[in-house]
Amino acid sequence: MPTRILVTGIGGMGGFNFVSALRYAERELGGLYIVGTDHSPYHIMFADVDVRVRSPRHDDPEFLKLLVELARRYSIEFLHPHPSVEAKVVSENRDVFLKMGVKVYLPDIRAIYPSKDLIAERLRAADVPVPETVVVRDEEDVYRAFDALGGPLWIRAKEGAGGRLSLKVNSPEEALYWIRLNAVQGRAKPGDFLLQRYLPGRDVAYDSLWYEGRLVMAYARERLEYPLRHISLSGITGTPSVARSIREPEVDDVGRRAVLALDPRPHGFYSVDLKQGADGRFYVTEVDGKWHTTAPLWGEAFARAYGDQCMNLAFVYLELGLGRPARCGEGRVDAFPEGHYLIRQMDMGVLLYRESDGRVWRIR
Repeated sequence: MPTRILVTGIGGMGGFNFVSALRYAERELGGLYIVGTDHSPYHIMFADVDVRVRSPRHDDPEFLKLLVELARRYSIEFLHPHPSVEAKVVSENRDVFLKMGVKVYLPDIRAIYPSKDLIAERLRAADVPVPETVVVRDEEDVYRAFDALGGPLWIRAKEGAGGRLSLKVNSPEEALYWIRLNAVQGRAKPGDFLLQRYLPGRDVAYDSLWYEGRLVMAYARERLEYPLRHISLSGITGTPSVARSIREPEVDDVGRRAVLALDPRPHGFYSVDLKQGADGRFYVTEVDGKWHTTAPLWGEAFARAYGDQCMNLAFVYLELGLGRPARCGEGRVDAFPEGHYLIRQMDMGVLLYRESDGRVWRIR
């Protein structure tokens, strides 16, 4: 009998990537029956699921009720909420599903979608390198930040993903204009921002899967290009169009310590964003108990290229989440070989390119 799972957020790129990676491992998993939900009436059509159901937004009380109804109707065995905001709802109500016999594999709710100021506070207390941060409560805080840190600085929203409301600002006046503009246009309130030391160096991500406090597998990559960056004021559009797998002990060490600072007993998937400062060191700008958008795609790409499902992050995650024996082992710090480029472009597909010999695999 196929395993019956419910995946939320299938219309987003991350949810789509997750479903695609599982479909590639379907034979090894013994078959899958996937029920998928999404709020978008359009993007919900992309993912390869058996049943698709439009859902309310995560902050609508009907969202949780719908998940419970679908779990009962389709005899769901495992629930995977992909977007952070939906994972937070499920994590907070996990007992509802566990009592129904539905398994989940999620971090503690306090580790999912934390605010940027809380991240900076937690990591600084654990001696994990983070950029100096000033939370903006009023205009005086903006001037205080520039007096203390100099310029330029990086202003960003305290909550949200994808570089939300972030911008390099060269003076207090620029920062205040940015805050006022976003407040006037209804995107944020004046107290929703923080300022951090600007980090001009490399842009790196560290992804890791944990089980009851033990590291299962991890990998790191450097973001090289973002899609449509020419129409973004910050040049950051959330998820990269070109990234390169790397193996660097400092990144692995800082990324691992960031996860443990956020959650002393990690359980589930965690993502860490790091930027390199002018001093050459890596600093953590974000850590969250979530999947990066391309994490399942990286796993699928390497599994396809090398014929090894143990490189397929979504496959390993689902097996562990279902309580099956860990056939792929644990403690794989550098799960992927370095020097591989994941290249994505709208309407053009996905490529994996190996720089050592120029080989290219077409993933989609």
